[in-house]
Amino acid sequence: MHDQQPATMSADEQQAFAEQVFERARQGDAEMLRRLLQTGLPANLRNHKGDTLLMLASYHGHLDAAQVLLAHGADPRIANDNGQLPVAGAAFKGNLEMVRLLVEHGGDPDAAAGDGRTALMMAAMFNRLAILDYLLEQGADPTRRDARGADALDAARTMGARETTARLQALAG
Repeated sequence: MHDQQPATMSADEQQAFAEQVFERARQGDAEMLRRLLQTGLPANLRNHKGDTLLMLASYHGHLDAAQVLLAHGADPRIANDNGQLPVAGAAFKGNLEMVRLLVEHGGDPDAAAGDGRTALMMAAMFNRLAILDYLLEQGADPTRRDARGADALDAARTMGARETTARLQALAG
């Protein structure tokens, strides 16, 4: 018997494989992600834009895939190259279950993206009242300001989001 050397991939093959893995996250293929993670795929693997597998799965609304990634150590606090965080992406998309899952696994309900925008601001802008209420319950600061000096109430008003504007005005007293 002779020792077998591990198979090696060319740079092109590695790139193609990585693209397939990120597509599995975008598509929410929880079972394939589980198998890959169990065989050593890094849970916090990032693509050329800095998106983690969790960012892609959560942004596209795939709860099962996000749960698998979190169970294997994916970090919900890793921002992409644009400073965007998974919890803000889920708030933008209006996915309360995903926001809850990410916060329950260590995602900061008050973390700001590179431009200073928080998930609360996203929820306020797009009139996502249930998400706004949940983030407030989890300690998100409605007075926090983004890079332009706007807070969640300003964001809601700018976008004409009536319900979140009313809720935030009531909080402001």
